[in-house]
Amino acid sequence: MMQHLRSTFGLAALGSLLFWLALPPVNFGPLAWLAPAPWVLLIEQKELAGKRPYSSIWLAYFLFWLAAVHWLTLPHWATSFGWIALSSYLALYLPGFIWLARICSHRLRMPPVLAAPVVWVGLELAQSYLLTGFMMVVLGQTQYRWIPLIQIADFTGTYGLSLAIIFVAACLARMIPWQDRSAAFWPIVPAAATIAILLGYGWYRTSGEYTTPGPTVALIQGDIDTELKADPSKNQDIFEEYARLTDRAMAESRDLDLIVWPETMFRSSWFTYANDYRTETAEGYTPEELRMRSEEVIELVAARRGVPMLIGIDHWHYTNEGTDRYNSALFVDGKGIILGSYAKSHLVMFGEYVPFARRYPLLYKLTPLAAGSEPGKEAAAIDVNGVCYSPSICFETTLARVIRRLVNEARASKTCCDPQVLVNITNDGWFWGSAELDMHLICGVFRAVECRKPLLVAANTGFSAWIDSDGRIVRQGKRRAEDVIIARPRLETRSSFYLQYGDLFAWPCLACCIAAGAWSIRRPQGRKPPS
Repeated sequence: MMQHLRSTFGLAALGSLLFWLALPPVNFGPLAWLAPAPWVLLIEQKELAGKRPYSSIWLAYFLFWLAAVHWLTLPHWATSFGWIALSSYLALYLPGFIWLARICSHRLRMPPVLAAPVVWVGLELAQSYLLTGFMMVVLGQTQYRWIPLIQIADFTGTYGLSLAIIFVAACLARMIPWQDRSAAFWPIVPAAATIAILLGYGWYRTSGEYTTPGPTVALIQGDIDTELKADPSKNQDIFEEYARLTDRAMAESRDLDLIVWPETMFRSSWFTYANDYRTETAEGYTPEELRMRSEEVIELVAARRGVPMLIGIDHWHYTNEGTDRYNSALFVDGKGIILGSYAKSHLVMFGEYVPFARRYPLLYKLTPLAAGSEPGKEAAAIDVNGVCYSPSICFETTLARVIRRLVNEARASKTCCDPQVLVNITNDGWFWGSAELDMHLICGVFRAVECRKPLLVAANTGFSAWIDSDGRIVRQGKRRAEDVIIARPRLETRSSFYLQYGDLFAWPCLACCIAAGAWSIRRPQGRKPPS
């Protein structure tokens, strides 16, 4: 048994198993501090065992990803192909981590306790950008319930916490007697110091009074599982369910400043058209008639309640070049007058669009998607009753760089206010109450800390949530069930280094990865550099 655990595949699989147990649905976060230790032992080995060691490492990590994102199979049978493809791609990062860290350690003489954290963070940054980015499963995010620890995210993003976890795990690995070395106890000192620094920073950032009273917001959560093949006959049932829950929220609180419906849950569409568009629409109405009909429905719903609303709605915009569809968040006041809108700007590949399908529409025939969405072109921040809200839609909260961009673009715009409250509307009914709901919510915890702003989430089937600017989940909706959350977020006065400077901490780590890889290619193994 021990011999198998000492093999290349065994060590890679052991670390992957511990990492998986730290994630939802098991969600035992402390194991994340141990998970990288077997991988560091692979880095420290003089030679990797086996004929194809990196293939073994890839296989172990591939199995990890299959288990971690199994919920990708739930929306439709065809999404299983995406599940396998995404897992195959993400599995490349662990062998890449071992390879680059071994170059730094064995050939550049960098101690493994330093090489491993630097390389890991560099590859995490690469993962957040390549193929539009995927950051729902991140080592640092496993600690979301430890509020003092996660405060470092307002300085380094989640990368700082990931670096600390890898560093501590590397120290623990160094303590293990391995191959021809004896056990060592000195690494416990830097490991403990690292955790102490994180806790000290967290205490410093959360001590004192730094918030002021904010608005009262109702987050409406329906329980409607979603399928790719939509059933138009269900639209009225969906509307009635959300209208009933909205009336319940108004009965619970008489001082609401805003009511929020999730992504696409307002089942009537919003129609607009370009100024020079004069052709009759496909629906048989003139563009102006279609716009007025859609806005009458919106006005009727909002005016009946007399409270401003933020609704997730499909937006169709007619131009002479064609018809564009946007996944939008629409703000309306208590009389139903449109205050502003935001169109989702970071779309999910193969979930909301197919690459090159705008030029070759036939590609949609090969997928379950009937058509794709267009990305929004600009950020938005809307003032409602004296509070400025910055909206985002669905998986945009999984990428720190996207939320940071939306907030900073709104702050720089002359037509927007300075965001005070982040609002995410999402439809997680695609995933049938799986661990995806937990992973998506955890991402929101870190976006709140990074931007130092409270985050409100209205999610169909869950999890709707009120998250404060320290990343604390104040209230959370039920899983795959109807719920109403009355949130009273407090407005923040602290600044955020991460919001201002972004991934400044992680870019040097990625530069080190690129430099190490390039150096290895120029000087392959076996060719000694001149003395």
